[in-house]
Amino acid sequence: MTGAASGPVPLSGPRFATEPAQLYREMRRDHGPVAPVLLDGDVPAWLVLGYRELHQVTGDPVLFSRDSELWNQWPNIPADWPLLPMIGHKQPSILYTVGERHTRRAAMIAHALEAVDPFELKAHAEQFADELIDTFCGVGTTDIIAEYAMLLPVRVLARIYGFSDEQGPGLVTAMNDMIDGRERALAGQQHLATSMMALIAGKHEAPGPDVVSSMLETQRVDAEDGFSDEEIAQDLMVMMAAGHQPTADWIGNSLRLMLTDDRFAASLFGGRHSVAEAMNEVLWEDTPTQNVAGRWASRDTRLGGRHINAGDLLLLGLGAANADPQVRTDGSALTGGNSAHFAFGHGEHRCPFPAQEVAEVIARTGIEVLLDRLPDLDLAVPAADLTRRPSPWLRGLTDLPVRFTPTPTSAFGEVR
Repeated sequence: MTGAASGPVPLSGPRFATEPAQLYREMRRDHGPVAPVLLDGDVPAWLVLGYRELHQVTGDPVLFSRDSELWNQWPNIPADWPLLPMIGHKQPSILYTVGERHTRRAAMIAHALEAVDPFELKAHAEQFADELIDTFCGVGTTDIIAEYAMLLPVRVLARIYGFSDEQGPGLVTAMNDMIDGRERALAGQQHLATSMMALIAGKHEAPGPDVVSSMLETQRVDAEDGFSDEEIAQDLMVMMAAGHQPTADWIGNSLRLMLTDDRFAASLFGGRHSVAEAMNEVLWEDTPTQNVAGRWASRDTRLGGRHINAGDLLLLGLGAANADPQVRTDGSALTGGNSAHFAFGHGEHRCPFPAQEVAEVIARTGIEVLLDRLPDLDLAVPAADLTRRPSPWLRGLTDLPVRFTPTPTSAFGEVR
């Protein structure tokens, strides 16, 4: 291993946006499957690049815990550290709950999402997709990211939660403000938190056939040592954030692939199978969630030839592990139906399967409706001019300008 002579890699900089695959190859060459990295403020951590090593970390929740209170760097973290929203301290959400309580909490969420009718979900996604397309279909040009992908998932999620459609646009703005991480981030987070608590209070009084009412019913049945309204609100916010941005990027990254790669040209002429194939290819090669924080070692151990101290933070390199040459011997080949990627994580803290299904229905429906409505969709700029958000965590486009033949509005689906 040549990593002994190489210093830690700052987990920042343009290469995470411009050429992450090449960067991960260089890190693997210089450091092996577990690389030392530096977070904002030169805070040390490990980035798990290897497929087998990531499988080991995510499959052993005792040795590699989700309990962030184990972190040995908390004494060095300032109150205004920019990554605090991502690496929570004493957070009551499911993200940092461990053991039997996490199991029960995850089961409550999965039960609520399993109750969502997939045909109704698809109908909701089609309706909102048509409404959004109607705002630009007569113009002949649009930015798919800002005018479509970043607006669709949260509207669908808001409806299955039980929010009124009138509340949808405000939730879209708040969610995107929070994810943007700039001056409106805290206001967006506060709007979401207030909205969730108000929704929960309303559903206590008048439950309905929705996700929130299902979770409250579990709370009522499991009243002894159950979950508080505040915990449920936290989990609803986590579910909405995790369900919105990665799904929006899944839509954007898949459409970019279909518009720039000849292998998927048939998708633009009604080839529905190619849509699913392109979406799966993205989960391997261009997965929206690139890196995740994280896991904390509960004791001293070794991983990938590295000594890991108790309390060290390990970042899950999902994008890097997907491209590990030890398991991807021919990276140029189409992945087909192979779903052994890490796009949704692994182990007991992975994205719940019902949540994956919800995301897939929203993303696939969003892509198919767009291609049905605008069959001659094409890039409005050279592919080389497309840019990514400057983030090592989530991989998505800043914009996706397209052009097409102007078409009439749909009257919300009647044309199709």
